[in-house]
Amino acid sequence: MKKPQSVKGLENLGRIRLSDSFFMRDFLHSEISQIESIPNIPDFPDVAIEVGKQLCEKILEPLEKKFGRVSIRSAYRAPAVNGKGAENKNQYNCASNESNYAGHIWDYRDAGGYLGGTVCIIVNSFIPYFEETGDWQALAWWIHDNIPEYSHMQFFPKMAAFNISWHESPKKIIRSYIPGGPKLLTKPGMDNFAGDHSSDYQAMLEKIGL
Repeated sequence: MKKPQSVKGLENLGRIRLSDSFFMRDFLHSEISQIESIPNIPDFPDVAIEVGKQLCEKILEPLEKKFGRVSIRSAYRAPAVNGKGAENKNQYNCASNESNYAGHIWDYRDAGGYLGGTVCIIVNSFIPYFEETGDWQALAWWIHDNIPEYSHMQFFPKMAAFNISWHESPKKIIRSYIPGGPKLLTKPGMDNFAGDHSSDYQAMLEKIGL
């Protein structure tokens, strides 16, 4: 598929179904694109679609199956969109394009030659539990134990929104910007990385009613 150059072409791209619950259109909204008037359209749609399917089928669908509705906060960024975000880093909090290849920029390989994709989401049913307890680690550990295809997670203070990534060479790292907890929860080689972590999320599941 060529990069869309018309409304009709963009509509056709948006109608592509990435998994049972998600379409490509779900991942193309960008506040930076809207405010800065920069089209958020993949340069290489076929690559973005391939990555999107992996991200949806291996990460987002299992989350929705367990927890219900997942809301997308930020997903695909065209290089020009992300570049503007990096240029105004203090305002938009975007890393450089090179850092976001195989991250928010789905259709470009990273420096190692790997494909990947990042999406920022909110697990809606988790919000009341998080707002009551501040315990973001419960969800992180559940994903770590039950969705082994993830590569990175990064949690944020508002509604426990978090980046989660699929990658051809997964790193398996969990970080957080939420005050009062560890900035690095786990990564390969840490004592807490392996094994069963169900004791860290069982109370959360019961509270949510799962």
